[in-house]
Amino acid sequence: MRTLDQPLRSAADPSQPLVTYYDMATGERVELSTTTTANWVAKTSNFLVDDLDAAPGSRVRIGLPSHWLTTVWILSAWNVGAAVVDSSADIGLSGPDLVADEPVRVAASLRPLGGRFPEAPAGFLDLGAEVPGHGDHFVALDPPEPSTLALDLDGTALTHAELLDAAAPDGVRRLVTPGDVRRDAELIVAACLGGGSLVIVSSATPEQISRVSAQEGAEPG
Repeated sequence: MRTLDQPLRSAADPSQPLVTYYDMATGERVELSTTTTANWVAKTSNFLVDDLDAAPGSRVRIGLPSHWLTTVWILSAWNVGAAVVDSSADIGLSGPDLVADEPVRVAASLRPLGGRFPEAPAGFLDLGAEVPGHGDHFVALDPPEPSTLALDLDGTALTHAELLDAAAPDGVRRLVTPGDVRRDAELIVAACLGGGSLVIVSSATPEQISRVSAQEGAEPG
């Protein structure tokens, strides 16, 4: 396995949870199996290619907090051969703050289940309105190569092969609190390679984190 469009296909049991997201401020809990994650990634990949003209060499900035959609977009960018970057991006993904200045701007409401904005945000494509109608299967006409750029963050660039070589497979159910996009990218690669899973908990007190850890059988990480 030398490219990052492959890890989701290697799960021993794709029905098991891969990403579980909690927002303790709203009570939201979303759990995605590997199969469901792959479905979202396929839809998002089709959206990137068909609507946004993404291709190997495209640069995508993901301006979201740690969230299940962040994971989906990281995997989708790699699926189409695009790099996850923090500068000089072609496509910018914003949260509900609508902060983006890229030529192509997409916004996620971060409402439960990827819901759309109550009113379409001016100057942005609404992820919740655009992505769900795309197909559940994606076949890249120009798949990424091991040498394709995967990450360009904080002045450090890694290809697909370099990121996979640096990854430490993680086979446990790992509870994490919000971090940056590089951390989130490394976590999902490690979980996919090791057969583990992630529980992302936001807006939580230490007591809530301990309770979720016990409920989910997840190791704090």
